[in-house]
Amino acid sequence: MRRDNPDDLAPVEPASAGASTGQSSASDTRQFVTFMAGDEVFAVEMAPVQEIIRVPEVVRVPLSPPTLEGLSNLRGKVLPIVSLRRVLGLGDRAHDDTSRAVVIDIGQPMGFVVDRVASVVGVDVGQIEGTAGIGSTVNTDLLSGLIKNVGGHAMVMVLNFEALLAREFAQIAQMANHRAAGMSGGVSGGGGAEEVTDDELHLVSFDVAEQEYAIDIADVQEIVQIPEQIVQVPHAQSHVLGLMTLRNRLLPLVALRRMFGLPERDTGEQGRIVVVAIGGASVGIVVDSVKEVLRVARQDAETMPALLARQGDLADITDICRLDGGKRLVSILSTGNLFRHSAIQEALDTVSDQDPNAAVAASSSRTQGSGDDEQVVVFRLGSEEFGVPIDSVQEIVRVPDVLTHVPKAPSSVEGVINLRGSVLPVVDLRRRLGLPTVARNDGQRIVVFLIQGVRTGFIVDAVAEVLKVPRQAIEPAPQLSSEQATLLARMANLEKQKRMLQLIDPAYLLGDGELNGMAAMAA
Repeated sequence: MRRDNPDDLAPVEPASAGASTGQSSASDTRQFVTFMAGDEVFAVEMAPVQEIIRVPEVVRVPLSPPTLEGLSNLRGKVLPIVSLRRVLGLGDRAHDDTSRAVVIDIGQPMGFVVDRVASVVGVDVGQIEGTAGIGSTVNTDLLSGLIKNVGGHAMVMVLNFEALLAREFAQIAQMANHRAAGMSGGVSGGGGAEEVTDDELHLVSFDVAEQEYAIDIADVQEIVQIPEQIVQVPHAQSHVLGLMTLRNRLLPLVALRRMFGLPERDTGEQGRIVVVAIGGASVGIVVDSVKEVLRVARQDAETMPALLARQGDLADITDICRLDGGKRLVSILSTGNLFRHSAIQEALDTVSDQDPNAAVAASSSRTQGSGDDEQVVVFRLGSEEFGVPIDSVQEIVRVPDVLTHVPKAPSSVEGVINLRGSVLPVVDLRRRLGLPTVARNDGQRIVVFLIQGVRTGFIVDAVAEVLKVPRQAIEPAPQLSSEQATLLARMANLEKQKRMLQLIDPAYLLGDGELNGMAAMAA
C-alpha cells in the first residue's frame, strides 16, 4: 500500500507488511484497514485498498451526486473523491491534519474521505459476524459484517463498498454499455460550428489602450496568460518584451502598445498573449484584454482609406468594422502586415539567435503535430474551468444590460437578445449545470453555440483563454451520473500546470424538448 508521507501513517506499513505473512501462514486470518467517520469505527478489507493519501484539492463537478466532493489528480490520473460522511448521513466536517482519503478500487479507483485512519489489523474469521442480529435497529444495507474485539474496539462495522457504489452511483452501471456503444471518444458533431461563409469574417477581438482590434481567428494559434517570468533580451528594441517558454519552445513576445506608440500601462490580471502564426513562425502579441469571438458580415467591414493606410503603423490595419449601428469600431489587423513589421522581425530574429533550430522546430511542430493538439475555449464558472472545442463556438459576446424575458420559459433560460437582427435565446449555464446563480457583472460573457441548427447563447462567468491541449492529456471523465457522462464526458488533465479542464460537449447542452423551445423563441 502506498502512502503520501512516510510519517503520516506510521502504524499502517508495519501491520501491512505483517499482513501478507499472516495470510500465508494462517488462511483463517484476514487483513482490514480501520478508520473513523464521526464517532463510529469502520473497516474495509485490505484487498481493494490501493493507498491512503492526504485529502487532495479537488475540481468540483456539476451534475454529480452530492456525496462527491470532486475530482483530483493522483500522479497523472483523475481520481473521484467521495465524502464518506455524506454517504453515511453524517454532517460535513472541515478537513484537518488527520483527515485522509482511502483509495479503493472496485472496478474504478475512488478516494473516500474519512476523519482518521486507525490501523491495519489482522482479524481471525471467528471474530467476524453477520449483520442479521442488528438489522432491526441499524440500517445494514452498506455493511457486510461486524468485527468484535479488535484494535481496542468492542465492535467495528465492515463497510460494503460495492453496495455503497451501487447505491450512490447507481446510474454508472446502467450507462456503461450505452456509453461504449454511443461514444467514440471524440467530440460529437451535433454541436459543431456552422461553416464560416465567404460573406463572414470570424475574428478574435481584443483591447489595446481602450481601442478594439481584431485578428482573423484562423491566424490565432492560442491565447494564454502572461507568465510571471519573461526572459529579457539585451539590446532589443523597446517593443520586444522578451521570451517565454510555451510547451518546450521559445516564444518571442511583442507589446502591441509599444508597436503602435501608445501609452504604457501595467497589463494586470486581464492582460493576455495572443499567439499568432504565419507559416512556421509564432509570435506572442501582448494585449490589455481579450474581448470576444466575433462573426462579422463582410459588408460591415470597410477597407482602411488609402491615405491613412500609407501612414506608418496604420499599414497593419486593413479594415474597420462598424458594429452596433456604427457606435462600435473594430480595427482588423493583418497578420501578413504585422509579420513584415520591424518589431516582429526583430522578435523572430531574437529566437533564432537564442536557438538556431527554433524556426525549423516550430515549423516541424506545426506541420507534423497539428493533429496532436485540440484547441479549446476555456471559460470559468466560479473557481472551476471548463472547455469547449473552438470549432463549436459561433462567437462570444458581452451580456447586454437588459434581456427580454420569455413567459413560461424553462428556469435556466434567462431570456432573449437581439444579435445583429436575429433573436438569440440565452441560457444561464450555471442553472443548466445545477450551480448557484450569481449577480450579473462586467466579466460575464455569452458563448454562442449552434446546436442541431439552433443558435443558443450560454452565460458564463468569464472567458479565460483559447488553449491548445495535447490530445494525450485528454481522457474520459469518471462516470458519475448519466447526464454528466454525456455532457462532461472528457477531461483535460494538465498535470504540469496543476489544472483540470472539464470538457463540455455542446451537443448535449440542450435536450430535444429544450431545442424545440429554443427554436420557437428564435422564430
